[in-house]
Amino acid sequence: MTSLWDDLDSLVNTPSSFSAKTGERGTIKPKANFDAGDDAGALRKAIEGLGTKENVLIDILTHRSSAQRQLICEAYQEATGRTLLEDLKGDTNGDFEDLLVALITPPAVYDCHEVMRAMKGAGTEDSVLIEIFASRSNQQIAALCDVYLQETEKKLTLDLKEEVSGDFSKALLLLAEGKRDDGTTVNTEQAKEDAKSLYDAGEKKWGTDESKFVDILCQRSIPQLRQTLVEYKNISGKTLQQSIEGEMSGELEELLVAIVKCVKSVPAYFAERLYESMKGGGTDESTLNRIMVSRSEIDLLDIRAEFKKLYEYSLHSAIDSDLGGDHGDCVKAICGGDD
Repeated sequence: MTSLWDDLDSLVNTPSSFSAKTGERGTIKPKANFDAGDDAGALRKAIEGLGTKENVLIDILTHRSSAQRQLICEAYQEATGRTLLEDLKGDTNGDFEDLLVALITPPAVYDCHEVMRAMKGAGTEDSVLIEIFASRSNQQIAALCDVYLQETEKKLTLDLKEEVSGDFSKALLLLAEGKRDDGTTVNTEQAKEDAKSLYDAGEKKWGTDESKFVDILCQRSIPQLRQTLVEYKNISGKTLQQSIEGEMSGELEELLVAIVKCVKSVPAYFAERLYESMKGGGTDESTLNRIMVSRSEIDLLDIRAEFKKLYEYSLHSAIDSDLGGDHGDCVKAICGGDD
């Protein structure tokens, strides 16, 4: 596994998922000759008939774009006087229900609800916050924060402040402000300087100055950070990820490593997250659902390719052996082909 994250050779020139246009590398495409009314009628029949026809729900909701699903929700409500959301909740259950609900929720709203779910309850689910804030673009983060403000009438950053503390909090809040530099040009001198600052703040001294890592990793542009990773390895002989893993611990380490991985390759980061969600005894269905739905129109094809490269079997076959029933069928439908 280490070899993937240690290889920096092709790094500077590979395209980044942060700038991916919706649809280019997704598995779900808009349906041609789409008719929201027809789809709403078919869903209504599948739900109202004797025994829900799950295959119809799966077939329609996994073969329409998110924007088309929103139009289906509107047509459904016009035709029935009920929301598709309440009917799906009343008619399905468990992980399958969660997945269908995710599919009919607009992406920014879904991200926002996942963040809310992670913050709810006694302990904060840091890994969910880390995954979302490390992998989303400024635009996605701004959209998520807008939804949060609409639904709670509070600022997400203010509520996050109460949930997390220390350097981890500082880093997460910087990311949640969506202020990462969006520039595409690389300043090599700056990259060398940053690499040296990171080296001086970590490997070189006794004790680590975490704030330096936070400032640079949470604010520089993706292309700039890619160059910085290369310069860092030149100075230190180690990758920045190895240094962070050696110098830090806990949530801050997890967050900074996630940022470094996403700087290198968002699809590889998600391939690894999917693998981890299915590894061992139990399956982490909520992580699996979240990644499959939220990447389905962005870069799921690339995630599939990285998964195959890393683990030598396809994502489709991993899902097949891990999940059964309607939930499994629906996840496989989102996954698309078997590589």
